[in-house]
Amino acid sequence: MAVLCSLLFNLGFFAWTLAIVVLGVPCLLLPRRFTYRLGALWVRISLALLAGVVGLGHRVVGLEHRLNGAAIYAVKHQSAWDTLIFALLLEEPAYVLKRELTFVPFFGWLLRRAGMIPVDRAGRASALRRMIGQAKRTAAEGRPLLIYPQGTRTAPGEHRPYQPGVAALYGQLGLPVVPVALDSVLFWGRRQFVKLPGTITVEFLPAIPPGLPRKAFMAELERRLEGASARLCLPDAAAVPDHRRAV
Repeated sequence: MAVLCSLLFNLGFFAWTLAIVVLGVPCLLLPRRFTYRLGALWVRISLALLAGVVGLGHRVVGLEHRLNGAAIYAVKHQSAWDTLIFALLLEEPAYVLKRELTFVPFFGWLLRRAGMIPVDRAGRASALRRMIGQAKRTAAEGRPLLIYPQGTRTAPGEHRPYQPGVAALYGQLGLPVVPVALDSVLFWGRRQFVKLPGTITVEFLPAIPPGLPRKAFMAELERRLEGASARLCLPDAAAVPDHRRAV
Protein backbone atom coordinates (compact mmCIF):
# COMPACT_ATOMS: atom_id res chain seq x y z
CA MET A 1 0.00 0.00 0.00
CA ALA A 2 2.82 2.43 0.84
CA VAL A 3 4.33 1.88 -2.62
CA LEU A 4 1.00 2.56 -4.35
CA CYS A 5 0.34 5.67 -2.28
CA SER A 6 3.85 6.94 -2.99
CA LEU A 7 3.36 6.37 -6.70
CA LEU A 8 0.09 8.29 -6.70
CA PHE A 9 1.64 11.10 -4.72
CA ASN A 10 4.65 11.36 -7.05
CA LEU A 11 2.42 11.49 -10.11
CA GLY A 12 0.25 14.17 -8.57
CA PHE A 13 3.20 16.13 -7.22
CA PHE A 14 5.08 16.29 -10.52
CA ALA A 15 1.90 17.16 -12.46
CA TRP A 16 1.13 19.95 -9.97
CA THR A 17 4.74 21.19 -10.11
CA LEU A 18 4.63 21.34 -13.91
CA ALA A 19 1.35 23.27 -13.76
CA ILE A 20 2.68 25.77 -11.21
CA VAL A 21 5.85 26.37 -13.25
CA VAL A 22 3.73 27.15 -16.32
CA LEU A 23 1.50 29.45 -14.26
CA GLY A 24 4.58 31.07 -12.79
CA VAL A 25 6.16 32.22 -16.05
CA PRO A 26 4.28 35.57 -16.04
CA CYS A 27 5.55 36.13 -12.49
CA LEU A 28 9.04 36.59 -13.93
CA LEU A 29 7.82 40.03 -15.02
CA LEU A 30 6.12 40.89 -11.72
CA PRO A 31 7.45 41.97 -8.30
CA ARG A 32 9.01 39.27 -6.15
CA ARG A 33 6.04 38.91 -3.81
CA PHE A 34 3.91 37.44 -6.60
CA THR A 35 6.49 34.74 -7.25
CA TYR A 36 6.69 33.94 -3.57
CA ARG A 37 2.93 33.75 -3.13
CA LEU A 38 2.75 31.34 -6.03
CA GLY A 39 5.54 29.29 -4.49
CA ALA A 40 3.72 29.18 -1.16
CA LEU A 41 0.61 27.94 -2.95
CA TRP A 42 2.69 25.20 -4.61
CA VAL A 43 3.99 24.10 -1.22
CA ARG A 44 0.58 24.25 0.47
CA ILE A 45 -1.10 22.07 -2.16
CA SER A 46 1.89 19.70 -2.30
CA LEU A 47 1.75 19.12 1.45
CA ALA A 48 -2.02 18.69 1.34
CA LEU A 49 -1.53 16.07 -1.38
CA LEU A 50 1.10 14.34 0.73
CA ALA A 51 -1.23 14.26 3.74
CA GLY A 52 -4.24 13.13 1.73
CA VAL A 53 -2.60 10.41 -0.36
CA VAL A 54 0.26 9.17 1.84
CA GLY A 55 -1.07 10.17 5.25
CA LEU A 56 2.07 12.14 6.09
CA GLY A 57 1.50 15.34 8.04
CA HIS A 58 3.59 17.49 10.32
CA ARG A 59 3.64 19.37 13.61
CA VAL A 60 5.73 22.35 14.66
CA VAL A 61 7.09 22.99 18.15
CA GLY A 62 9.13 25.88 19.50
CA LEU A 63 7.37 28.51 17.41
CA GLU A 64 8.13 31.03 20.16
CA HIS A 65 11.79 30.84 19.09
CA ARG A 66 11.10 32.33 15.66
CA LEU A 67 12.34 35.91 15.34
CA ASN A 68 10.79 38.93 13.68
CA GLY A 69 12.62 40.36 10.69
CA ALA A 70 16.06 39.34 9.50
CA ALA A 71 17.63 36.29 11.14
CA ILE A 72 19.48 33.17 10.04
CA TYR A 73 17.74 29.81 10.31
CA ALA A 74 20.15 26.86 10.31
CA VAL A 75 18.17 23.74 9.42
CA LYS A 76 19.20 20.11 9.85
CA HIS A 77 18.71 18.86 6.28
CA GLN A 78 17.40 15.28 6.08
CA SER A 79 14.86 15.06 3.28
CA ALA A 80 13.44 16.76 0.21
CA TRP A 81 10.48 17.58 2.47
CA ASP A 82 12.67 20.10 4.31
CA THR A 83 12.94 22.24 1.19
CA LEU A 84 9.18 22.77 1.13
CA ILE A 85 7.88 23.49 4.61
CA PHE A 86 9.75 26.69 5.50
CA ALA A 87 8.00 28.69 2.79
CA LEU A 88 4.95 28.37 5.06
CA LEU A 89 6.64 28.71 8.45
CA LEU A 90 8.75 31.83 7.75
CA GLU A 91 8.00 35.15 6.09
CA GLU A 92 9.45 34.92 2.56
CA PRO A 93 12.72 33.24 3.57
CA ALA A 94 15.67 33.41 1.19
CA TYR A 95 17.12 29.91 0.88
CA VAL A 96 20.85 29.48 0.42
CA LEU A 97 20.92 26.76 -2.25
CA LYS A 98 23.26 25.16 -4.75
CA ARG A 99 23.65 27.22 -7.91
CA GLU A 100 22.83 24.28 -10.19
CA LEU A 101 19.16 24.49 -9.21
CA THR A 102 18.88 27.96 -10.71
CA PHE A 103 19.93 26.60 -14.12
CA VAL A 104 16.80 24.44 -14.39
CA PRO A 105 14.64 26.08 -17.10
CA PHE A 106 11.70 28.07 -15.73
CA PHE A 107 11.86 26.50 -12.24
CA GLY A 108 15.35 27.87 -11.64
CA TRP A 109 14.38 31.24 -13.05
CA LEU A 110 11.51 31.40 -10.56
CA LEU A 111 13.93 30.59 -7.74
CA ARG A 112 16.06 33.55 -8.72
CA ARG A 113 13.03 35.80 -9.08
CA ALA A 114 11.94 34.81 -5.57
CA GLY A 115 15.26 36.11 -4.26
CA MET A 116 16.96 32.84 -3.38
CA ILE A 117 20.73 32.90 -2.82
CA PRO A 118 22.65 30.54 -5.13
CA VAL A 119 26.08 29.28 -4.09
CA ASP A 120 28.75 27.72 -6.29
CA ARG A 121 30.02 25.03 -3.93
CA ALA A 122 33.22 24.70 -5.97
CA GLY A 123 33.88 28.45 -5.97
CA ARG A 124 35.48 28.63 -2.50
CA ALA A 125 36.34 32.17 -1.33
CA SER A 126 34.86 34.01 -4.30
CA ALA A 127 31.60 32.07 -3.94
CA LEU A 128 31.42 32.93 -0.25
CA ARG A 129 31.93 36.62 -1.01
CA ARG A 130 29.09 36.61 -3.53
CA MET A 131 26.83 34.77 -1.09
CA ILE A 132 27.60 37.24 1.69
CA GLY A 133 26.94 40.20 -0.59
CA GLN A 134 23.53 38.92 -1.62
CA ALA A 135 22.72 37.85 1.95
CA LYS A 136 23.45 41.37 3.23
CA ARG A 137 21.06 42.85 0.69
CA THR A 138 18.42 40.30 1.64
CA ALA A 139 18.83 40.95 5.37
CA ALA A 140 18.57 44.71 4.75
CA GLU A 141 15.08 44.02 3.39
CA GLY A 142 14.14 42.39 6.69
CA ARG A 143 13.85 38.90 5.23
CA PRO A 144 14.98 35.76 7.06
CA LEU A 145 17.72 33.60 5.56
CA LEU A 146 17.65 29.82 5.60
CA ILE A 147 20.72 27.63 5.25
CA TYR A 148 21.49 23.92 5.61
CA PRO A 149 24.79 23.97 7.55
CA GLN A 150 25.99 20.58 6.29
CA GLY A 151 25.10 21.43 2.72
CA THR A 152 23.41 18.12 1.94
CA ARG A 153 20.84 15.70 3.34
CA THR A 154 22.27 13.83 6.30
CA ALA A 155 20.65 10.89 8.09
CA PRO A 156 20.68 10.69 11.90
CA GLY A 157 23.86 9.11 13.20
CA GLU A 158 25.74 9.97 9.99
CA HIS A 159 28.55 12.49 10.46
CA ARG A 160 29.09 15.22 7.88
CA PRO A 161 31.12 18.36 8.57
CA TYR A 162 29.41 21.71 9.03
CA GLN A 163 30.33 23.91 6.08
CA PRO A 164 31.89 27.40 6.34
CA GLY A 165 28.89 29.14 4.75
CA VAL A 166 26.86 29.32 7.96
CA ALA A 167 29.85 30.68 9.91
CA ALA A 168 30.45 33.30 7.21
CA LEU A 169 26.83 34.46 7.38
CA TYR A 170 26.92 34.57 11.18
CA GLY A 171 30.18 36.50 11.32
CA GLN A 172 29.48 38.98 8.52
CA LEU A 173 25.80 39.74 9.06
CA GLY A 174 25.78 40.07 12.85
CA LEU A 175 22.41 38.28 13.08
CA PRO A 176 21.16 35.66 15.53
CA VAL A 177 21.04 32.06 14.30
CA VAL A 178 17.98 29.92 15.05
CA PRO A 179 18.78 26.17 14.82
CA VAL A 180 15.93 24.02 13.48
CA ALA A 181 15.81 20.26 14.06
CA LEU A 182 13.42 17.74 12.52
CA ASP A 183 12.82 14.04 11.88
CA SER A 184 11.59 14.03 8.27
CA VAL A 185 14.06 11.30 7.27
CA LEU A 186 12.02 8.76 9.25
CA PHE A 187 9.19 9.14 6.74
CA TRP A 188 10.71 10.50 3.51
CA GLY A 189 14.23 9.11 3.27
CA ARG A 190 17.02 10.41 1.11
CA ARG A 191 16.62 9.16 -2.48
CA GLN A 192 13.78 6.87 -1.38
CA PHE A 193 10.71 6.47 -3.52
CA VAL A 194 8.44 5.26 -0.71
CA LYS A 195 7.00 7.83 1.69
CA LEU A 196 5.56 6.57 4.97
CA PRO A 197 2.48 7.80 6.85
CA GLY A 198 2.98 9.57 10.14
CA THR A 199 3.76 13.01 11.55
CA ILE A 200 7.01 14.87 10.92
CA THR A 201 8.19 17.08 13.78
CA VAL A 202 9.83 20.44 13.11
CA GLU A 203 11.43 22.03 16.19
CA PHE A 204 12.68 25.60 16.39
CA LEU A 205 15.41 25.88 19.03
CA PRO A 206 16.49 28.95 21.03
CA ALA A 207 18.55 31.42 19.01
CA ILE A 208 22.31 31.68 19.22
CA PRO A 209 23.02 35.39 19.74
CA PRO A 210 25.49 37.19 17.46
CA GLY A 211 29.04 37.95 18.52
CA LEU A 212 30.49 34.56 19.41
CA PRO A 213 33.94 33.63 18.06
CA ARG A 214 33.70 31.48 14.95
CA LYS A 215 34.92 28.27 16.58
CA ALA A 216 32.62 28.67 19.59
CA PHE A 217 29.63 29.41 17.35
CA MET A 218 30.19 26.36 15.15
CA ALA A 219 30.60 24.09 18.16
CA GLU A 220 27.42 25.42 19.77
CA LEU A 221 25.39 25.15 16.55
CA GLU A 222 26.49 21.58 15.97
CA ARG A 223 25.84 20.64 19.60
CA ARG A 224 22.31 21.99 19.51
CA LEU A 225 21.34 20.68 16.09
CA GLU A 226 22.83 17.23 16.44
CA GLY A 227 21.48 16.80 19.96
CA ALA A 228 17.94 17.84 19.07
CA SER A 229 17.90 15.81 15.84
CA ALA A 230 19.11 12.71 17.67
CA ARG A 231 16.43 13.23 20.31
CA LEU A 232 13.74 13.44 17.62
CA CYS A 233 15.01 10.67 15.35
CA LEU A 234 16.70 8.20 17.66
CA PRO A 235 15.32 8.61 21.17
CA ASP A 236 15.48 4.85 21.64
CA ALA A 237 16.20 2.77 18.56
CA ALA A 238 14.58 -0.29 20.11
CA ALA A 239 11.37 1.62 20.75
CA VAL A 240 10.96 3.02 17.23
CA PRO A 241 8.39 0.95 15.29
CA ASP A 242 9.63 -0.52 12.03
CA HIS A 243 7.15 1.49 9.98
CA ARG A 244 8.88 4.72 11.11
CA ARG A 245 12.30 3.70 9.82
CA ALA A 246 12.77 5.14 6.35
CA VAL A 247 16.49 5.70 6.70
